[in-house]
Amino acid sequence: MIPTSYPDAAEMARLTARMLLEIEAVHLNAKDPFTLASGLPSPTYIDCRKLISYPRIRSTLMDFLTVTVMRNAGFEAFDNVAGGETAGIPFGALVAERMALPMTYVRKKPKGYGRNARIEGVMTEGQRVLLVEDLTTDGGSKLSFVDAIRETGATCGHTAVIFYYGIFPETEKTLGDHGVALHHLCTWWDVLAEAKAQGTFDAATLDGVEAFLNDPRGWQEAHKKA
Repeated sequence: MIPTSYPDAAEMARLTARMLLEIEAVHLNAKDPFTLASGLPSPTYIDCRKLISYPRIRSTLMDFLTVTVMRNAGFEAFDNVAGGETAGIPFGALVAERMALPMTYVRKKPKGYGRNARIEGVMTEGQRVLLVEDLTTDGGSKLSFVDAIRETGATCGHTAVIFYYGIFPETEKTLGDHGVALHHLCTWWDVLAEAKAQGTFDAATLDGVEAFLNDPRGWQEAHKKA
């Protein structure tokens, strides 16, 4: 069923943050930071993959994401929904089902045998493709997926994610310069606000996280391991 009527963006952001906190997908630790894939430290870590194991939350968030895309981009704006390997695949499938569209997925790199394809499923020239992923930090990883989609002759001008870090100012410019608009449900600022409202973490942890959110590059530089 295609959702058409849901709360405004601010309320969806608050509820999304609440759900992520409820299933303990949010991890905060300012004293002993996490190491990100980039090798840089961070007092925050989020695991959106956990969402697939919670049917009620999963369904609600996919409704939210679908209606957000349709409100922002249009109700007849797409012909195909592509999930990015690997975390974006289940979410791409769930959004495609709601939008009554074909679903495909994009590999991070050619599989190295057979057709050596990066696109799995049927994607044809001229199709308008929505790229779905779990999250984005600085937007860089999305560009390779977008390029793989465009190499088929399809177009890709939109990507939708559940979670957007919302702290790196270059993100939307990076995507925008590549001709891609970003749609998201919530950011670290929404999670921080909801965590404060719920008292989910102690005050010292939340203060440390807020310091990071206000100056992420400076915080990372100061907390690099020798």
